[in-house]
Amino acid sequence: MMRIAFAAGVAALLLSTPGMSAEQADVAVTLIGEDGTGASIGTIAVSDGPEGLRLTPNLTGLPPGTHGFHVHESGNCGPQEKDGKMVPGGAAGGHWDPEGTARHAGPSGNGHKGDLPPLAVMADGTATAPVVAPRLKATDLKGKALIIHAGGDNFSDQPSPLGGGGGRIACGVAR
Repeated sequence: MMRIAFAAGVAALLLSTPGMSAEQADVAVTLIGEDGTGASIGTIAVSDGPEGLRLTPNLTGLPPGTHGFHVHESGNCGPQEKDGKMVPGGAAGGHWDPEGTARHAGPSGNGHKGDLPPLAVMADGTATAPVVAPRLKATDLKGKALIIHAGGDNFSDQPSPLGGGGGRIACGVAR
């Protein structure tokens, strides 16, 4: 009887701890190409915390290095034609910018909210290091796409637009 009371007390404490949230989800991620979505490469767990939205990848099969990582406006990972060429993940639209800032300023900046911290991929193609987006909550992601770009992101529109992350290589839709 005492064990049950203790367990109930611990559960109540955890649920009442500031910053803890019941808003948690896993986003399934696939590779993307001109032909559409491809193989599954894992998931990204999203949860609210005191520091902001925490995104914890459990991904494999990505090119090693630093990759641009963004919330895109539409929950569709399919390709879309642009200027006569199919763009992988193009149906996801642009970076999510609900205030219409039209600025690329990083996850803590005053630009669009779609900027996430860069995703670090290890030499073996795995990504497991969490990132935090201080201006976002898990509910912000519903119906939007998480896109991983081929290259890094300098959070500026110079010298290349949208941080220079390049093509879209992986995508997942937050439900």
